[in-house]
Amino acid sequence: MSRVCFSMSRVIPAAPAQVFHLLDDYQHGHWRVLPPAFSDYRVLEGGFGEGTRIAFSLTAGGRTSSTEGIVTVPDPGRVLKEAYPREQMVTTFTVDRADDGTLLTIATSMPARSPLTARLEERVLRRLLEPIYTEEFALIEKWAPFWYEGT
Repeated sequence: MSRVCFSMSRVIPAAPAQVFHLLDDYQHGHWRVLPPAFSDYRVLEGGFGEGTRIAFSLTAGGRTSSTEGIVTVPDPGRVLKEAYPREQMVTTFTVDRADDGTLLTIATSMPARSPLTARLEERVLRRLLEPIYTEEFALIEKWAPFWYEGT
C-alpha cells in the first residue's frame, strides 16, 4: 500500500533531553504545545512515554475529526511515535542534537487512497499540516527551554 508523508524540521533552542521530555510527558507537557487546531485532548491511559493512550479532536481544512492514539518510544530520548490505528496514521517526533540546541523533526504518514492520487494527497497533507506544525514548533520553542531534562 502506498503512503503519503509530510515532515518539517526546526532547530529548538533547548537541550535535546528537554525537548524530548516535554513531548514525552503527555500528562503535563505535550498538551502545552498543541495548537488551537487540537481540542478535547485527554490522556486515556499512562501519561508518560511508552504505552500512553491519548484522544483528541483535530480541526483541519474546515473539518473536525476525533481520534485515539497509542504512544511508543522506539529510541528512548530520541524518537517518539504516536500511532492512530483507526486512520492507519503515524506521527513521529525525532530529536537530534544541533549546534544551536535541538533539531526536531515532526513527520506524519498515512495510507494513500490509491497510488494514482498519492502525489495530490501529499500536497493536500502538506497544506493542512504545515500551518499546524509551524504553530506547534513555536509552542515547543516557548516551553522546551523551561522543561526538565529527565524523569
